[in-house]
Amino acid sequence: MKKTLIVGTVAFDEIETPKESSGKILGGAATYIGLSSAIFESQASIISVVGGDFDQKYLDLLDSKGLNTNSIEVISKGKTFYWKGKYHKDWNKRDTLNTQLNVLADFSPILNEQNSSAEIIVLGNLHPAVQSKVLNQISSESKCVILDTMNFWMDNSLEELIKVIGKANIIIINDEEALQLSRKNTLFNAADEILKMGPEHVVIKKGEHGAMLFNKNEFFTTPAYPVKKVKDPTGAGDTFAGGFAGFLSQNNDLDFDTLKLAVVHGTVMASFCVEGFGTSQMEELTKEAFQNRLKEFKKYTRY
Repeated sequence: MKKTLIVGTVAFDEIETPKESSGKILGGAATYIGLSSAIFESQASIISVVGGDFDQKYLDLLDSKGLNTNSIEVISKGKTFYWKGKYHKDWNKRDTLNTQLNVLADFSPILNEQNSSAEIIVLGNLHPAVQSKVLNQISSESKCVILDTMNFWMDNSLEELIKVIGKANIIIINDEEALQLSRKNTLFNAADEILKMGPEHVVIKKGEHGAMLFNKNEFFTTPAYPVKKVKDPTGAGDTFAGGFAGFLSQNNDLDFDTLKLAVVHGTVMASFCVEGFGTSQMEELTKEAFQNRLKEFKKYTRY
């Protein structure tokens, strides 16, 4: 088993959909990634920061899943990062109604010896400068760096983002982000352009249409698991990344065939996330339920 390090937000979300509102609930990229990877018993460590308003029960929840929360800093006089969003009938479109950085504004992670020797590093959506600071502290020679990012950093910190992409082994982004980052008009051309930036592999998520995996010589694609009732797509991409990384942590070889299976595991994991508000489904997910859905998915995609 490879040691896994997850760096990202542990936060509060508030979500509105055409039918329901969640109120303030647990969220954050590192939370989704961690809960997803925990199905693989990856024993990952999370690096993040929260405020004094962050209830201990949430840290206890993460601990109960086998996640190491010792590196989640609690600033007692500060407030936790908060995001509020509204979805439309088209689940691919949402509006950000409120973002409060709070303690995240000054987040500057310092890695201890155990974290710096991690072999699987998952960099959740954060400022590229913060992601680079983490990578500069990694001492493991056989590391696999999985990077997530978003349009905001492409608009506001592109130069720093390009630098950190060059340090990543795998970048996971959605189709819209891939087109923007590459300035190309097809996903195949976008992947080719992003590979030139330095990563060995590019994973492009396409929401309800599945995911694609590229390297310089090979290509793989998979559909999404057919979810009948989507309740909240928040965190699905992070859940995908957690399933992807969790599967890789169980494997010694990180060749293309292993990465293809990681994409499939991430895809199936994300299908659970969207069936409930926030992290609710991931909090209750069992290894047995995941394995059963994985078997179903294999039947759907075999021909």
